[in-house]
Amino acid sequence: MRIATWNVNSIRARVDRVVDWMVREDIDVLAMQEIKCKPEQFPARQFEEAGYELAIHGLSQWNGVAFASRHELTDVATAFPGMPGFLKGEEGPGLPLEARALGATVGDLRLWSLYVPNGRSLDDPHYAYKLDWLARLEEHARQELAADPHLALALMGDWNVAPLERDVGDPTLIQGVSTHISPPERAAFEAFEGAGLHDVVRPLVPEGFTYWDYKQLRFPRNEGLRIDFILGSPAFADLVTGASIHRNERKGDAPSDHVPVVVELALEGQDDDRPMIF
Repeated sequence: MRIATWNVNSIRARVDRVVDWMVREDIDVLAMQEIKCKPEQFPARQFEEAGYELAIHGLSQWNGVAFASRHELTDVATAFPGMPGFLKGEEGPGLPLEARALGATVGDLRLWSLYVPNGRSLDDPHYAYKLDWLARLEEHARQELAADPHLALALMGDWNVAPLERDVGDPTLIQGVSTHISPPERAAFEAFEGAGLHDVVRPLVPEGFTYWDYKQLRFPRNEGLRIDFILGSPAFADLVTGASIHRNERKGDAPSDHVPVVVELALEGQDDDRPMIF
């Protein structure tokens, strides 16, 4: 089974490209972020004609997450327990939840498509919201694995954190000034390891960016960031046989500013002799 995550940066603008890639790369399940549409606006027909069923969570022209799967999607959830909300100029509990998390079960796999808040700037309320959002997600994951240590859980998506120095090629990011690289953000990302979740791609693909800004020739200069990740529980990690970052999807006409990240799983009863792609 091949599972992927991709911040598509508007699915209506890139549906043909996304579906073509999924079919060409034989993707079984795709977690999408920044779909930028409501469910009724989602271009479902192209996915369904290609043999995929959908789970969609979008509230406006911002944010939004979705799954496309060749297999049945069950136990769909549009938020994780304790997920905080955000409303500019407001504080406290009860704030509206944004469309940033979508959970679904595929067979024995529990998957989440996640679009972590950007943070905007270190002195912006959105930064505190980002740290709280990550802390609540980590707490939920920790509780899930404590309840079922054998759960094959994967948190996938655009984390908006570059956890290591080698994940940063964009010269505009400055320590102490920029989001994505601040010590609290990196500590929040690292906390998931303590919860029992590990980056299942990096051991197989140690180097490589997943995002390049559209401005200032960032992609031709390879001034990118590695901010898209698949964090898996031990039971999920044990299934991983291959991984790849599909850099070429940043090329061509009207690409997303992110590229897909893929893992290949060896599931019991599955006969798969395809070569690993790196």
